[in-house]
Amino acid sequence: MLNLTYTYRLKPTHQQSQTYEAWRETARRVWNFALAERKDWYQSRSCRIDACSLKSEYVISADAPRPTFASQCKALTQARKSNPDLKAAHSQMLQQVLRRVEKAFIGMWETGRGFPRFKKQGRMRSLLFPQLGINPIQGNKVKLPGVGWVKMLMSRPIPDGFALKQAQVVKRASGWYVMLTLQADINVPHVMPHGQAVGIDLGLKSFLATSTGEQIVRPRFFVELQRKLRLLQQRASHKVKGSNNWRKAQAKVARLHEHIHDSRSYFHFKLAHQLCDGVGMIFAEDLNVIAWAKGMFSKHTLDAGFGEFFSILEWVCWKRGVYFAKVNPNGTSQTCPNCNHHTGKKELSDRIHHCSECKYTTDRDVAAAQIVMQRGLAAVGHTVKMLGEGLSNSSLLTQESPFF
Repeated sequence: MLNLTYTYRLKPTHQQSQTYEAWRETARRVWNFALAERKDWYQSRSCRIDACSLKSEYVISADAPRPTFASQCKALTQARKSNPDLKAAHSQMLQQVLRRVEKAFIGMWETGRGFPRFKKQGRMRSLLFPQLGINPIQGNKVKLPGVGWVKMLMSRPIPDGFALKQAQVVKRASGWYVMLTLQADINVPHVMPHGQAVGIDLGLKSFLATSTGEQIVRPRFFVELQRKLRLLQQRASHKVKGSNNWRKAQAKVARLHEHIHDSRSYFHFKLAHQLCDGVGMIFAEDLNVIAWAKGMFSKHTLDAGFGEFFSILEWVCWKRGVYFAKVNPNGTSQTCPNCNHHTGKKELSDRIHHCSECKYTTDRDVAAAQIVMQRGLAAVGHTVKMLGEGLSNSSLLTQESPFF
């Protein structure tokens, strides 16, 4: 089974926008109510049975069951009979909000995520509709629950053989979007190692270095616009909260954040496609990007978006039939790629790799990328060949790179 998600921009009328704005607020209240019900139940069980807090304590009957997705769906059905706002909203859409609350708690238990948070006004950005009618797409229009036919910009056609399973309407700073989930009964085989291999090494001085000697200068998406963002945030803080001028100032801040995100995502996709050109295998370090984001260079690490780039690169490799794998990152900058001699730990200021045994000299990041490629080839059972002397950074990319 193959699932694809296509995103299109919507052009709703004023009445359609008002309807979905009201549904977003209803969905936010359902989220907060369901989260509060679960939180109160857990806090009522957090104290000892023979002792209570000196300040206050949650008191819930001992035989009260733990709130679950099924029990909260039943309570939602009863509440819709007496609450006009809940009755006006789409029932399956509200059930998907309760399912998201359930997934948030499962993520907290199983993956170590934080406790789910309450959403303030405007923070519920998406509405999920798990079922659509018959032939919901006709031309450049899509039929959505509650509002009927909505115009959308058909930036690319729906592929043949795919059925529309669900739609998620998202509100962004630039307008309304719909994310269509397409499904086809196709089994895609896994990509096997083949063709030419390339290793990549990520860093902050250069965003990426390859085993062939290429280096990509790291764009500073957030850092270059940080001053403008600070100015817009200061202007927004001086407005009266809730006024029209305050909303306009907040919209400018949101549009700038979206511009930064879109620029970073465009760079990641374009770089991923260039890496896949003419190669059959790509190997990268299995980095702990979460630890990087908490270090002394956290702002620059988050600005580069290494975790997002890995996800995009893996998807592009799968789409283009390129084998992608991660290798052990330990000691990649302390080993000579030509003779495998341990050169010792380098300081961050040492940007040149020079082996005292075989006299092999190259850029530090390029040498690390070559070690990554050798480890990847060894992992897939390919023979690792020595580099030989005289390898230079013949294709070093500068600021005139096509990514800018």
